[in-house]
Amino acid sequence: MFEPQGNAPEPQALLPETRLSRRERQIMDVVYQRGQCSAAEILEALPDPPSYSAVRALLRILEEKGHLRHEQQGTHYVYLPTVNPEKARRSALQRLVETFFHGSASQAAMALLDLSGRDLSTTELDRLAGLIEDCRKEGR
Repeated sequence: MFEPQGNAPEPQALLPETRLSRRERQIMDVVYQRGQCSAAEILEALPDPPSYSAVRALLRILEEKGHLRHEQQGTHYVYLPTVNPEKARRSALQRLVETFFHGSASQAAMALLDLSGRDLSTTELDRLAGLIEDCRKEGR
C-alpha cells in the first residue's frame, strides 16, 4: 500500500495532468471500474453518450494527458489506465479534501461518516480506532 512520507505531495505530483473535463472524468471512471475497455464499451457505459468519434477524440486527449494508454487487441484498441487505482484514489481524495474541507482530513472523515446513513459495524469502528491510534503514535 502506498504510504505518503512527510508532507503529502501536491495532487499534480501523484497523477499526470489532473484537470479533467466532466466527460473525461466519466471515461476514466469507466476505465477504472472495468480495468480495460474498448471505445465501444466506454460509449455504451456513458450517461447521455456523445458520438463514437467524440469518445475516440476524448480517449486520444486522455492519452496525451498521460491518463490512458492503449493496446491493440485484434482489430480494435483496448484502453488501460496509466496510474494504478490506489494512487488515483489517493489523488482524487486529496483534491476533494483540499477543495471542500480546506485540507482537513478530520472534517472529510466526519462528512463521510454522516453520509453513510448506516451504523458502522464493530469491525469498522475498531479499524477506524486503530487508524486514529496509528496517527497519534506517528504524530499526524
